[in-house]
Amino acid sequence: MTSSEELRRQDGLAGTADDFYEALLAAHEGLDDQESAALNARLVLLLANHVGSLPVLREALALARASLGAGRKLRDK
Repeated sequence: MTSSEELRRQDGLAGTADDFYEALLAAHEGLDDQESAALNARLVLLLANHVGSLPVLREALALARASLGAGRKLRDK
């Protein structure tokens, strides 16, 4: 895998992650659950197109899925 095909793990938002999170929450304001899910799906597809690397996207999907499993294990205890 080349460096452009590796998932960036450091802060790629140069310290503005909180600002992005606020913008994301604002984008969801006033939406019902179905509209919110549709917004998330569209956002994922737009960002996936921007990333443009299937290996990076697969790695991101695996990490995101694994993080859900960790939360599930805590809830099941």
